[in-house]
Amino acid sequence: MRTRQPTAAALEDQRVPVRTKLAATWTSLMFLYVYVDILNFFTPGVIQEILDGKVFEFDLSQTFSTASLTLMSVPILMVVLSMTLPARASRVTNLVVASLYVPVTVFNAVGESWLFFYGLGIVLELVLLAFIVRYAWTWPRTAPSATSPDRETVRAR
Repeated sequence: MRTRQPTAAALEDQRVPVRTKLAATWTSLMFLYVYVDILNFFTPGVIQEILDGKVFEFDLSQTFSTASLTLMSVPILMVVLSMTLPARASRVTNLVVASLYVPVTVFNAVGESWLFFYGLGIVLELVLLAFIVRYAWTWPRTAPSATSPDRETVRAR
């Protein structure tokens, strides 16, 4: 006689809020930026160029460091802004910033000799930016409730 094996219970699959998806994706993007930069230090000659005062074609200076910090501060701030801005402002901000970071990300490939390494990093970064655009673009809308008038009704009064 066979004994019946207990069946596994289905896993609960809770809906993840759009704000959480956006913040998590911006966080993933920042981790990816950081790890690509850290792993780049293992590329032959990179450390010596830095010691010689150069990064890519740019002289290391306060201007370079400030510009780099500014460029990377925007995605860092998007984690907080995605969670705290009103829905409409968050949606628009995510669409605009993610779209503007596509050319910034592609620029990182210019002049690089380790195309597989940078290519993979850039493709992954572009995929994350595409997720951000998709999440923001498809942000769920709520229907006006029967108990509270919609904006058009309020404006008409």
